[in-house]
Amino acid sequence: MSPLLQVENISKSFVGIKALTDVSMIVKAGEIHALLGENGAGKSTLMKILCGVHRTDAGRILIEGQDCVFARYEDAVKAGVGIVFQEFSLIPYLNAVENIFLGRELRSAFGMLQRGCMRQRSRELLDRLGITIPLDEPVQNLSIAQQQFIEIAKALALDARILILDEPTATLTPTEAEHLFAIMRELRRQGVAMIFISHHLDEIFEICDRITVLRDGGFVGERAVGSTNIDELVEMMVGRKIEKSFPPKPLNPPRDEIALDVVELQLASGDPVNSFSLYKGEILGFAGLVGSGRTETALGIIGAIPTTRKKVRVHGKDAKLSSPSDALLQGIGLLPEDRKGEGLITSSSVRNNMTLNNLGKYKQLHFFIDRKAERDGALDMMKKVKLKANGPESRVDSLSGGNQQKIVIARWLNHHADILFFDEPTRGIDVGAKAEIYQLMRELTERGFSIVMISSELPEIVGMSDRVAVFKQGRIATILEPPQITPEDIMRYATAGETNHNAGIHHDFV
Repeated sequence: MSPLLQVENISKSFVGIKALTDVSMIVKAGEIHALLGENGAGKSTLMKILCGVHRTDAGRILIEGQDCVFARYEDAVKAGVGIVFQEFSLIPYLNAVENIFLGRELRSAFGMLQRGCMRQRSRELLDRLGITIPLDEPVQNLSIAQQQFIEIAKALALDARILILDEPTATLTPTEAEHLFAIMRELRRQGVAMIFISHHLDEIFEICDRITVLRDGGFVGERAVGSTNIDELVEMMVGRKIEKSFPPKPLNPPRDEIALDVVELQLASGDPVNSFSLYKGEILGFAGLVGSGRTETALGIIGAIPTTRKKVRVHGKDAKLSSPSDALLQGIGLLPEDRKGEGLITSSSVRNNMTLNNLGKYKQLHFFIDRKAERDGALDMMKKVKLKANGPESRVDSLSGGNQQKIVIARWLNHHADILFFDEPTRGIDVGAKAEIYQLMRELTERGFSIVMISSELPEIVGMSDRVAVFKQGRIATILEPPQITPEDIMRYATAGETNHNAGIHHDFV
């Protein structure tokens, strides 16, 4: 395989802040090349330079040995560079064909749209990927995986020889991710070079050929997949060994007080009736396949979605949780799976995001907000969650995913919520930030907080949970306790449906 793309000594600064310093990388034709690094390591900046969104301050880009200067995105496209961003750039009310050819529609000599040609070309592109998608359906009605494949088809329609995939599996199920990998292997066979960015290191070893690691905007090293391991990559990324990603669990898990007692919960008529208890100071994992009802159960408890039957006690007292505001009054908070779309106002400041649901705490004269008290409160919360930011007025969208997640946690701590639902708490977060989130969660439980952790990552469930409720098709199949908290036991109940016959009896979960 010959070098198709060469990046030589690239440097880039923004308002005096170094984003990249002297970074080099070689990507060969027909190769899947991983680009690794913590959030803030410079991966996104480098990719935006490669696709013409940013211009370099120093260094050069060569494609097939020829110097390329990308002043804009269209220049990169003409050179054969395509990118699939983590956040899709599709128009939701347009169909697949219209999205694939958006801005470069095929027209006849008389300026008429050649809809038939575009449709045929779209079908050929999707056939090349080995997938079938309804071409006339608005993409907002398609699955996330189907939208992902349309993004790839859109890039290939530009005759991309170099394809950048930024966290493409972040929102895919394991089955969908395997389909994506099959497509990537076929593209590799066709000679397409791919740069693959992922925080899931197991994926790197499954699909990639070589790896380039960045740290703090600088080049750390390059490795062939077959000559390295996860421990070495983690040390290269974070600059230190992470001996244990998961903090130690308590030797004697708490059983003194029930913080949340879900006596019965039925989401819709005909659905299973579930029950469980959450002890004060514990982490209860919600495990199961995607679509098994984990998130829906949490949303039903806090009143975010309707239920047909619900009886809940909070700290021993009956609680009416008809809406999230009711849950908030009871000290129950949710860190949603989509932290950017549902958990944060990313264009606003750290301070605003930390205090927005408890502004009454800072009122003076019944009408005005004491801004000094609000700022001091935000500074205090920043210290408690070890937030890395220039100050409380920093914009949230300037921070890494791990720090954004800490802001959501801080908001609930500021509101004195002591029962927290964490839905996919480390999705899209690098390994170093994951370890910090895990440590923070364990520190919270040591202070008496109670956490329900919903996660699709088995190592996370096993490493963090004091007990695990395993879901299958909307039903809690069993609740596992140590030493039965193993990947094998979790998957057996999640897939084989071996149900604990006492699972429907509330007191057997106490």
